[in-house]
Amino acid sequence: MKPLNVHAVGCVLPGLDGWAQARPVLAGQAPYVAAEVGAGASELLPPNERRRATASVRLAFRAAEDAVKSAALKPADWATVFASSDADTAIINRIVTALAEPARGVSPTDFHNCVHNAAAGYWSIGVGCRLPSTTLSAWDQSFAAGLLEAATLVHADALPVLLVVYDIVPPEPLLSARPITRPGAVALALSDGSLTAPVLARIELTAGAQGDETPCADPALDALRRTNPAARALPLLTLLASDIEGMVRLPAIDGLLEVRRCA
Repeated sequence: MKPLNVHAVGCVLPGLDGWAQARPVLAGQAPYVAAEVGAGASELLPPNERRRATASVRLAFRAAEDAVKSAALKPADWATVFASSDADTAIINRIVTALAEPARGVSPTDFHNCVHNAAAGYWSIGVGCRLPSTTLSAWDQSFAAGLLEAATLVHADALPVLLVVYDIVPPEPLLSARPITRPGAVALALSDGSLTAPVLARIELTAGAQGDETPCADPALDALRRTNPAARALPLLTLLASDIEGMVRLPAIDGLLEVRRCA
């Protein structure tokens, strides 16, 4: 696949709250200190949508806004790919619980927010974006699937693409069946090189790679990597935080996705 330009990164993970704070940690210039993900608040959602937005939507927005702010990008100028393993499991839990009750009283707001592409819808409203948007799910391989989809959109339609990958911690009893134990969201702003915006790095993707999945060198970061499908991006974020060429392999649907940082 042709190379991609990475213009910006957004990051909301425990102890890595924002790319400005995460970058020196991932580059080995500062220690990793585990911490809870703060609540945060979107600056792009209108008041009505802000009141209705769920935890998963707010988390996705924080990563997306972190990316567009860090490179002074205009949010409406980017097509989007949103990827989430399970979307809003809190909403799912409330709806199925309500359906199990005699009255079956499903909240209209919950019904409005239950679709998998809710975050994409809120984003298009919040930033006034009318460019194409895709929402997908691929279990623990959601980050790699989203990255491949974003790369395809970049090259097929010659559009800059904002990729946003996110998942929240499910409530019980869903948590026991789907142990996503930490919330997390990651965003990448990608283009084919036609933009004049500053470039953080250039990457090349190879699907169906063989070998072993790339871990994080720091044991604490590697433990975090396994807690959330979005956190599977950590080896790539570590590579982007450095100033050297290199390669990582990420879990994908068909084998591994090899991502190489090139000159």
